[in-house]
Amino acid sequence: MSQLNSKKALLFIFVTILIDCIGIGIIIPVMPKLIQSLSSTNVSDAASIGGWLSVSYAIMQFIMSPVLGGLSDRFGRRPVLLISMLGLGIDFIFLFLAPTLAWLFVGRIIAGICGASFTTASAYIADISTKENRAQNFGMIGAAFGVGFIIGPALGSLFSTFGVRVPFLVAACFSLLNFIYGYFVLPESLGIENRRKFDWKRANPIGSLLHLRKHKTILGLIAALTFIYIAGHAMQSTWTFITMEKFKWTEKIVGYSISFVGISIAIVQGGLIKKANNLFGIKRSVYVGLFLQIIGFILFAFAWQDWMMFAIMLPFAMGGIAGPSMQSIMTSQVEANEQGELQGAVTSLMSLTSIIGPLLMTSLFTFFTGTNAPVYFPGIPFLTGAVLTVISFVIVLVALKKYGK
Repeated sequence: MSQLNSKKALLFIFVTILIDCIGIGIIIPVMPKLIQSLSSTNVSDAASIGGWLSVSYAIMQFIMSPVLGGLSDRFGRRPVLLISMLGLGIDFIFLFLAPTLAWLFVGRIIAGICGASFTTASAYIADISTKENRAQNFGMIGAAFGVGFIIGPALGSLFSTFGVRVPFLVAACFSLLNFIYGYFVLPESLGIENRRKFDWKRANPIGSLLHLRKHKTILGLIAALTFIYIAGHAMQSTWTFITMEKFKWTEKIVGYSISFVGISIAIVQGGLIKKANNLFGIKRSVYVGLFLQIIGFILFAFAWQDWMMFAIMLPFAMGGIAGPSMQSIMTSQVEANEQGELQGAVTSLMSLTSIIGPLLMTSLFTFFTGTNAPVYFPGIPFLTGAVLTVISFVIVLVALKKYGK
């Protein structure tokens, strides 16, 4: 693919991920209220139900991600991306119509089967990237994620004034619009000559990881990512619940706070990845990023005024230079026809941690904010995230010991 076409393709995939993230971000401020309205529970108990909803999605994605990765290596990235977009739209429609909690679970299972678009999008970016711009291009995923979470939660807060379910319908429209956009505009990135046969032995979480065991650096980074992904659920699964419980934030303030998170992520991953790699080198960028995340988690855990949550986000977001740098290192270790398999294995692992992470973080939050809590400490998920990131940091030091700069 020529340099001009690569830039166009990168723009296409950026917009695709952006629209997906807007759709996801729209529902974040109102999900606790929807759970409460269907279960007649308080915020603490709703957090536990929210954790199980995340688990139902993660279990199906854990099973299906290697399958979708293998299919994208066989049939190309474009058709798999389109299936993902359509599945997410159907999920939001289920959430909009849900008369009971059971419907919420059905919707999340459908979304998990189809898989989020990020797996194939990562393989797509690996297809069109060179060694020199790979980390920067992977940063574009984070930038799209950040911009999407600027726009999405703000829209969710706005539309929630018309009813707690309205943002889900808006999210469905965004996802279906994304499907239409991708169908007519998104080009294929994987040439026929770089495709491989679909193999069921490799199209499962264990098989894909076993096939990658020959790459010692990749296995080390995958182990480190396991702890990073679990730690990330301190933010993903409990941010809304913690801020509502500790600072009595409304849905609107939560939406604005998540938009601020998005701004911070977009600035770092959209504009600072290349500069950080040039300044520190790709390996040291991983070290610096993880260190900043550890500091951020600790500060979040003990923040006692709500303005601190915004201030702490700045150094915490700077830690985002670690992820794209790790992705760049991993994708540089495998062939073109294995990129889908690699991303499927990583996403499957991420799904597995999405089973553990939400249950761990929401259970800790529920326990330490409940009536029988030995100590009232709503920030406990953040402190747990710091400990897990420290473990990841140690693993990365070992894994990258023999890697270059």
